[in-house]
Amino acid sequence: MKLTGIHHVSINVSDLDRSVAFYTDVLGLALDSTRPDLTVKGVWLNLPAGQLHLIVGEVPTANGQHFALGVTDLDDAIAELRGSGVDVRGPFPVGAARQAFLSDPDGNAIELQAR
Repeated sequence: MKLTGIHHVSINVSDLDRSVAFYTDVLGLALDSTRPDLTVKGVWLNLPAGQLHLIVGEVPTANGQHFALGVTDLDDAIAELRGSGVDVRGPFPVGAARQAFLSDPDGNAIELQAR
């Protein structure tokens, strides 16, 4: 088997409209209109490489799980998010890189990573 990368990440959300607004308006992701009619309510959002799938369902208790998004300028990203009223923790050094953390409206953890 030869992996090519992450195709998509799927997370549970409780309020789809609220989550779509956060991920599109605050994080700048675009809706993917090619999602077929599936048995679960949700949406697909395009990332620069792959997708983020939002699925309506019970959001699990936070236990360290998160996904990370790469950014070109962490300080600019933090300033922009804080300017939008988003609580951002960091930046923190990690090896040769830097990272910061935020949560979506349901408490799903998101890491921002920059080298």
